[in-house]
Amino acid sequence: MNGHYKRILPAVIFIFSVLVAPLYASAQQNPPLPAPLKNMADEGAQMRYLGQQNGLDGWIAIKGGKEQYFYVTADGQAFVMGLLFDKTGKITTLKQVQALQESGEGETLDFFAREGASSGMDAITPQDRTDREFKTPSEQLFSDVESSNWIMLGNKDAPYIYVFIDPQCPYCHSFLNDLRTDYIDKGLLQIRLIPVGFSAETRAQAAFLLAVPNPQKRWYDHLDGDETALPVTPDINQQGVQRNLAIMQSWKVNVTPFTVYRTTKGEVKIIQGRAQDIKQIMNGLH
Repeated sequence: MNGHYKRILPAVIFIFSVLVAPLYASAQQNPPLPAPLKNMADEGAQMRYLGQQNGLDGWIAIKGGKEQYFYVTADGQAFVMGLLFDKTGKITTLKQVQALQESGEGETLDFFAREGASSGMDAITPQDRTDREFKTPSEQLFSDVESSNWIMLGNKDAPYIYVFIDPQCPYCHSFLNDLRTDYIDKGLLQIRLIPVGFSAETRAQAAFLLAVPNPQKRWYDHLDGDETALPVTPDINQQGVQRNLAIMQSWKVNVTPFTVYRTTKGEVKIIQGRAQDIKQIMNGLH
């Protein structure tokens, strides 16, 4: 039965056309998120309140095209993940999602869910991070960068570098195009791309890049001149991007690209602006 609902739910959510009474609440009426769900929002998940049903506050979260549903108890001390059914076995969650869509607040979520359902790609999750004993500022910086919200370009098994980028930065475009042609496409290098934005438009584009399930294709289409690849969506959650910006600002960095990597000797290297000697970077990684 669970497998059956899992298969039909994505399609039903987006084609179900029965009108129902609105079950959502305005942003001002939204209850606070439990800490684990707030962490998801901070990491770039698109969160929307589904309303209260049977004493439970419902939330939908989408990240990397993956939908998750959460129900929080009235006292806020516990929550469960999954679909809510009524006493007859009908999916209450479905009605709540449709009400959200009809309200106009679910447009962004619709897009990400459709993209995820059609792509079949898994969300990219950063590797488990271990605590370090911070002996130098560069080690502290590297730890901060590791905890950023990033997307992966290239071979997951290749040596990697972190690169902060603004979606409209021409130097970022030039740098990434060179890396793409000579190293990424050949499987020699992995880029952990950290989107930021220095304007309202590019912050929205950066947030979109973090949320969409096929970020590598979107980014490459953007580099190739497709102006529709990174749309500006006003209601998109930008907390993941703000977190990335906060890392830059805490280290007084205000330029992109900004590159951070660790050499095979364990040294942390930092490059502000477009790297002029890519071969030197590669030599340090191999």
